[in-house]
This record gives sequence, structure tokens and C-alpha cells, in this order.
Amino acid sequence: VQLQASGGGLVQAGGSLRLSCTASGRTYRNYVMGWFRQAPGKERELVSGIRWNRGSTYTLDSVKGRFTISRDTAENTVTVFLQMNSLNPEDTAVYYCAAGKERLGLAIRSHSFNVWGQGTQVTVSS
Repeated sequence: VQLQASGGGLVQAGGSLRLSCTASGRTYRNYVMGWFRQAPGKERELVSGIRWNRGSTYTLDSVKGRFTISRDTAENTVTVFLQMNSLNPEDTAVYYCAAGKERLGLAIRSHSFNVWGQGTQVTVSS
């Protein structure tokens, strides 16, 4: 069971990056997938999440209108994307993708995520 994140890098303020998270080893059809980030000296926070089956999403207020989560629904493919636009230095962090078993009726942001990928560094220069 693995989650592989990619797409981080160094970008100037106002630029864009697209993160990808590819899952292997199990089916994630009944899971919630999420992108977290952790900046130095700060707690890890859920940036955005998506219910795999329904496609409904959650997005952190501070990135709404700039970040968009989506999923690839092709057969035998489990990939979640985070499109990040209008990046600013406050978005600098290590970004992690994660997965947790979906619990119907529970808000995405309240789920427990027990499968984690390695982080990918996003650095936004001013």
C-alpha cells in the first residue's frame, strides 16, 4: 500500500504548481483522499480533500479560489491532483497526500487519514 506524491518545486509568487498523488496496492474507491501541508514551525493542516466515490470536496478557506483538488477516474487508476494557482510565500510547505476510509455522514475534514505518502516540497519565492 503506497501513495506517491510528486510535482513540488520552486516557483515565484503568483505562479502555479500541480501536485499529483498516485496510489497503488489497494483500492481507494471507498476512501477520502487529502492533501496536507506542514510549514516549518507550524502544525500540519488539511488543505483539501475529496471523496473518491462522490467527488465532493473540501478546501481550506485560505486557499479557496486558488487551489483545486481533483481525481482521475480512469479504470485501474487512482490519482489525485492538487492544482495550485496564485501561489504566495505563505503556501511554502511540505505537502503530503493521504488517504482514509470514508465514513458516510462525516465531514471530510473530520476524517482520520491513516495512509500517507512521502512529502513533496513546495517553495514560493517573493
